[in-house]
Parts: sequence; structure tokens; C-alpha cells
Amino acid sequence: MAKAVIGFCEQKLLLLSSASNIGEGRSVLNKMGIFQLFIAASVPVLKVLIVTGVGAFIATDYIGVLDKEARKHLNNVVFYVFNPALVATNLARTITLESVVLLWFMPINILLTFLIGSAFGWVLIQITKAPHQLRGLILGCCAAGNLGNMLLITVPATCKEKGSPFGAPDVCSKFGITYASLSMAIGAIFLWSYVYNIVRISSRQTEDKQNAIDQVPKLESTVDCAKLIPGNCTNVKDIETCSALVTCKDDCEITQPLSAEYSTKRKVSLLQNKQSAINFRNLLSPSTIGVIIGFTVGVIAPIRKTLIVESAPLHVIQDSASLISDGAIPSLTLILGGNLLQGLRSSSIRASVIIGVIVVRYLLLPLVGIAIVKGAVLLGLVHADPLYQFVLLVQYALPPAMNIGTITQLFGAGESECSVLFLWTYALASVALTLWSTYFMWLVS
Repeated sequence: MAKAVIGFCEQKLLLLSSASNIGEGRSVLNKMGIFQLFIAASVPVLKVLIVTGVGAFIATDYIGVLDKEARKHLNNVVFYVFNPALVATNLARTITLESVVLLWFMPINILLTFLIGSAFGWVLIQITKAPHQLRGLILGCCAAGNLGNMLLITVPATCKEKGSPFGAPDVCSKFGITYASLSMAIGAIFLWSYVYNIVRISSRQTEDKQNAIDQVPKLESTVDCAKLIPGNCTNVKDIETCSALVTCKDDCEITQPLSAEYSTKRKVSLLQNKQSAINFRNLLSPSTIGVIIGFTVGVIAPIRKTLIVESAPLHVIQDSASLISDGAIPSLTLILGGNLLQGLRSSSIRASVIIGVIVVRYLLLPLVGIAIVKGAVLLGLVHADPLYQFVLLVQYALPPAMNIGTITQLFGAGESECSVLFLWTYALASVALTLWSTYFMWLVS
């Protein structure tokens, strides 16, 4: 292990020395150019938008390939098969015990993006008075950025650009994929353990409110209403504070308060519902299990040698899993396009919510991220690798995670609103992410 750590450090010194030859931020911008930087940062977003358009087209009534039922079934395949394979294969291929030890600050940084984003999302909900069925979606979009495939595409593309501030393209790409894979894995853990349960609880609360009137018990009675109500009474009105109804056989209704026994049962039922809402088995989503498998294979050397290296006897298993994982991102994006078409027809999301999410993701979070990352560098918590610092900074400026669309589709809560939010956030990402990437490169050079 000591030799592996030394080798990893030597490679990092090579990356640092080649990056230091580029010079200060001005020479970086002069060599790479604003236009090349714009292309490197905007191409991944444009790919997402193009495939989203294809998904919207094949979901139209004229084509009818990706209708609501088809999106639901495809979404289940993504959730249970494609996403776990994507996370597990990328982790197993790029993560080692040595890299995890050296990159210990990244999990903390990603946790901070979720916590700070959630705080901003809560403030946004209070300001906009968002409806209950959208609160989980708003919190998720503010908290979870696209920490996986956006970085997997953007960082290697930036490394290959001429005049990149990150040194030799091959070394830069190797470490860039490692950073992006670790980012994707940690982001998947937080997404499927935190955002998944926020949306689940939010959708359950919405269903409870919609079914509240059905939960009021009706007690059938054969008692003659005339014996209970004076003869001169011609109209009986409901009492708003009542909790139970007695229905008479001639269709008139009178109210009675709940008994103490029923009240106690009701409280016990509420406690049981709260307990079921915090079901820890739900934290182990398929993607979380994929993260565990990927870490296990990558970190434990004997298993890694059996599955990952080119001469591994069971290398075919890794190849098969990688082949399955290739369907994750296209399927996610096609579903997003289909939901977007539905959202444009029937979405009830307000403009204030859309603007609020955009402000949180592309203005407030990047500003806070600069303070956190630069503070960590000054305190010696982050090593002086410009590419590593760049990835940490970009994690605060990404559009919402695409798997939020998968989660809303699973619970049937806010799919159309999610698609409209994604349309605007990803359309603006080509500009916002480019501008922030330009500034971050200047900052770390």
C-alpha cells in the first residue's frame, strides 16, 4: 500500500508541475481562449438539451413511442438496473484506497452543497409559499447538483483543450475521471438517501391531505333521527370542529365528538406513520447498493485484480456491467424530455419558483462554494492540485441532478413541474456553467 501511495503522489506531482508551467490566470485565458472554454463547458449541456428534445418528440401524440406508461416502465429500468450499474462500474474502475484517503475532503464538500442548498431551498419555499406537493422537489433541486455525468463529460473535455491550466492532457484526464467518479458516487449516496426520502415523505403528506376527508370515520346508526332531534328542527348543520359523524337511516347527519379511546388510537396511528416514514431500509436504494459494490471492488485489492485489470480472469463481468450502464444517461434524458412535454401542457409551477431555483443554483451556491473551498485551501485541508480545487468549486455551480426526475416519476409527485424546472435550469447552464468555469480556472491557476 505504501508503494501505491507513493506512486499516486508522484503522479500528482507530475500533474502539479505541468500545471504550474502554464502561469497565472491571464495566461490561462490567453492560451485557452474564452471561446474554447465556452465550447468545453457548454457542449455537455447542449448534448443534454438535444437528447431531451428527442425525448419530447417521441412522446408526442403523433409519434406515441414514449407515452406516460412507457416512461414509467423505462424509469423503473433506470432506477433498478442502469443507475446502479453506472455507479458501480465507474467506482470500481477508478477508485482505490489510496485515492479515497487523499481525497477525503470531497465528501465533506458535497455534504455542504446539500446542506447549504437545502437551507436556501427552505428559504425559497417560505418566500414563494410553494404548494406542499412541490416542496420536496424544490428542496431536491436546490440541494442536489448533477455531480455525476456532467463532471464526467466536462472535466475530461476541459483537460483535452489546448492551453488547459491543468497540465498534461493524459494525466489530467486520468485524475479528472477519478475525481468525477468519486463525486458521482458520493452524490448518489446523498441523493438516494436524502432527496429520495424528502420527495417520498412530501408526496405521502400530499396524499394524506387529499385523503383527509376519507379518514374521518362515519358511524352507521339505525337510531330514529326524530328521537334525537326536536320535531321543530328542519335543518341540521355540520360542526367544523367535529371529528366523527353519525349517519342516520333517513340521510340526515348529526355530529358527535370523538371518544377518548378513539383519540388515543389516532395518536398511536400517527406515531406509527412517522416511524414508517423513517424506514431505514428505504435508504438502501439500488444506486446506494451500487455505490457499496463499487467501493468494495475498487478498494479491496484481490477483488480488484480479479475483476478490473485487463488480465483479470473475471474481466467479462466488469465489461457486461459497463455495457448495461451505458443506457443510464440516454434513458434518463429521454424520460426528462417526455415529462417536459407533459409539463409544458399542464404544469402549474410558478415563475417565482423557477427564478428562485435558478438564483440558488447559479448565484448563491457558487458564491458560498468559493468561500468554502478557498478557506479549506488556506487552512491546508485541500492539497494544491488546481484540477482538484476546480472540481470542488464546480460542484457548487451545477444544474440539478437528473435523477430527481427519476425520483418524482417513481412517486408520481411533480413530474411535469420537474421537467419545466429542468428545461430552464439546463438551458441556462450552458451560460452559467461556462462563466463560472472560466472564473474558477482563473481562481485556481
